Amino acid sequence: MGNRGCLHDAEGHIRRPWQGKRWITCLTAFKARKRPLMRPGHYTELFFMDEAVATAAGHRPCAECRRGDHLAFRAAWTAAHGPVAGVDQIDTALHLARLRARQFQAAQNLPDGAMVLWQGGPHLVQGPALLPWSPLGYGAACARPEAPVQVLTPAPLVAILAAGWQPRLHPSAACNQGL
Repeated sequence: MGNRGCLHDAEGHIRRPWQGKRWITCLTAFKARKRPLMRPGHYTELFFMDEAVATAAGHRPCAECRRGDHLAFRAAWTAAHGPVAGVDQIDTALHLARLRARQFQAAQNLPDGAMVLWQGGPHLVQGPALLPWSPLGYGAACARPEAPVQVLTPAPLVAILAAGWQPRLHPSAACNQGL
């Protein structure tokens, strides 16, 4: 589940794409907390198929409910970008990257877990292949193209994927890896 702040009004209509720089992915169940969805004045719950999609949108793991994942993310961030004073520094860097146009790059050079636009649709980079994404899951693998692809995952997050951090993937990714 993603969180970009309170995006909706009292009637539940989405009124803005984000509120603040802290975009995080949280567990859908944590410490038996129960809350109504889209409660007025509280953050708007966003649901992603998996963490690769949330990462492509520019989200990072929550430091509270996903502490272990957050610490692994921070370690990869440090390996890729150097030490940081705190999470606010990471959130500022990610926010700036989300606002920039996405780059084109050879798919052969991208790390596993990155998302790209290829042949008109989003794909997950996984091993020697690209897996087409749909709301129902990942489809059959196709070979990574030689041509440049548009990278959907923000550059700082591509760098931490290259440094070894891996997002949690939908089970269909494991089913469709073979070429």
